Amino acid sequence: METARSTSVAESDSVGVINPGGTSPFVLTCDHASNFLPPEFGTLGLAQDDLSRHIAWDPGALPVARQMAAALDATLVETRISRLVIDCNRPLDAPDLVPPVSETTTIPGNTNLSDKQRAARVAISWQPFHDTIERIVEDRLARGLKTWLVSVHSFTPVYKGRKRPWHIGIIHDDDHRLAAPLIAALQRLAGVTVGVNEPYSPADRVYYTLERHARSRGLPCAMIEIRNDEISGEAGQRRWADLLTGIFTGLEPAEETARSRSHAVGRSVQSAS
Repeated sequence: METARSTSVAESDSVGVINPGGTSPFVLTCDHASNFLPPEFGTLGLAQDDLSRHIAWDPGALPVARQMAAALDATLVETRISRLVIDCNRPLDAPDLVPPVSETTTIPGNTNLSDKQRAARVAISWQPFHDTIERIVEDRLARGLKTWLVSVHSFTPVYKGRKRPWHIGIIHDDDHRLAAPLIAALQRLAGVTVGVNEPYSPADRVYYTLERHARSRGLPCAMIEIRNDEISGEAGQRRWADLLTGIFTGLEPAEETARSRSHAVGRSVQSAS
């Protein structure tokens, strides 16, 4: 599994773009790609081991997203700072934008922040991430390119004592254009349990990046969640990247018909990916 980054923000920047000239209609995002904490944040009061846990990032998601981007010739936008500093997949007014607690772990360095401190975190990671996606999407649309957004995440096998049976989940709202053919293709795979708006749904406030950049423009979009024990090593990462690439190759968004939300969208909110 990947380890914490040791470079500074000045060396790495807070957002990365892989294959900016990609010819694929797909634009991929990896919103929780890194567990890197800039030096000024120390460990936010956490033990070093905590920084490799899911609370700090989505383990395995970035290698899968990068392999998909390469195989599809797609553009990928990735965060390079831990979501413990600020969660780029949350609106600015979200209570867990700078999470004081993640899952069941208190984050001491995230409590009692001043407005100035919060603004600094927005500026260091959240704003550059969304500005970058904005520029890429606007440029593609200005050039008349098909643009379909997909975000790649991972989730824990057990959450607050509850086992999660899904190998992969597809998250969507009432726009089913990408989600429907993607779910159908995944459900045809032997031995794969597919969650539809599981383990999260848009009601859990996990859909912000897609709402901001795709739904606001009427662009097809979907969110992928892979259980992180499936992609903890190179073999699993390659397997899922190959499976998803195979499905995405030649995939066309379905015609949007009924705009009824999935039953899971309205379920109770839980802490999110």
